[in-house]
Amino acid sequence: MKEITNAIRIHAYGGPEVLQMEEVPIAYPGPGEVRLRHTAIGVNFADIHTRNGRYPLPELPASIGSEGAGVVEAIGDGVDFVSIGDRVAYSSGGHALPRGSYCEARTMAADRLITLPDNIDDATAAAMTTKGLTAHYLIHDVYAVGPGDTIAVHAAAGGVGQIICQWSRHKGARVIGIVGSDIKEPHAANAGCHHTLVRERDDIVAAVKSLTAGEGVQVVFDAVGADTFEESLNCLKPKGLLVSYGTASGPIPPFDIFRLNHMGSLYVTSAAYLWHVRNREEMLDRAQDLIDVVSRGVVKIPVERQYPLKDAADAHRDMESRLTTGMSVLIT
Repeated sequence: MKEITNAIRIHAYGGPEVLQMEEVPIAYPGPGEVRLRHTAIGVNFADIHTRNGRYPLPELPASIGSEGAGVVEAIGDGVDFVSIGDRVAYSSGGHALPRGSYCEARTMAADRLITLPDNIDDATAAAMTTKGLTAHYLIHDVYAVGPGDTIAVHAAAGGVGQIICQWSRHKGARVIGIVGSDIKEPHAANAGCHHTLVRERDDIVAAVKSLTAGEGVQVVFDAVGADTFEESLNCLKPKGLLVSYGTASGPIPPFDIFRLNHMGSLYVTSAAYLWHVRNREEMLDRAQDLIDVVSRGVVKIPVERQYPLKDAADAHRDMESRLTTGMSVLIT
């Protein structure tokens, strides 16, 4: 038995204009599946990469999107950890699930669902799941941030950036936030940065070295990519680590790895969601920590913009303009 739902789909890769609202069939859940009625859908830069073809889909036409929140409205055989009517969120970052959250409802594997407490609303849940799980593995596993560390965070006013900054400060680190413009500076400061640097105003490398007595920082978290890669390397102290987890400005060009030797035996890693949230157990462990810090107010989730689902193209245009701060969500 199939029903019809509205979904944002693409028939070809391109700009925001390729995002089109269409009616599509939705199947009744099979074994291990649920049908989820979305209430809010997270918007991530990875969605832009999907739309423009950098993260290609198995086939077109297809819906895009990697996270959402809503209510379970039907359950297939073998699903005993959620019930009809439960409020849940999920992330399909790293392709753990097929992309396709930009829709009113979908049938999907149940093992990626996270049950939500009453004190976290749907918009917050949709905004925080992928970004919060990403921040968790970055500052707990890729580099275990702790007291005595001084860290630098690019895109500190963005979604993942604000979570990294708040959570790292709570863990005892000194946080240097880097943003692209003056308008974003207060958002980074409100996210717990001890120092905020603005690219259009400051010499980032010189400022970081000045703030660290000429040493540099232990770790740089960089979601920007091509525009900031060299800068990030030059901000590191000897044996420091550059954590690249996004390429909003484009892919990092090839470089001679032996340069890392000359620059202080530096380390570089590309930290992918897929390899850090590999199964339900790992996902739930990280989600429990995330829900805890959000529930206690240690980490605040700034949902700055909400758009009707039909206006997904506007959400993409605003994000690509680099004028947005915090999180954006689509509302069904």
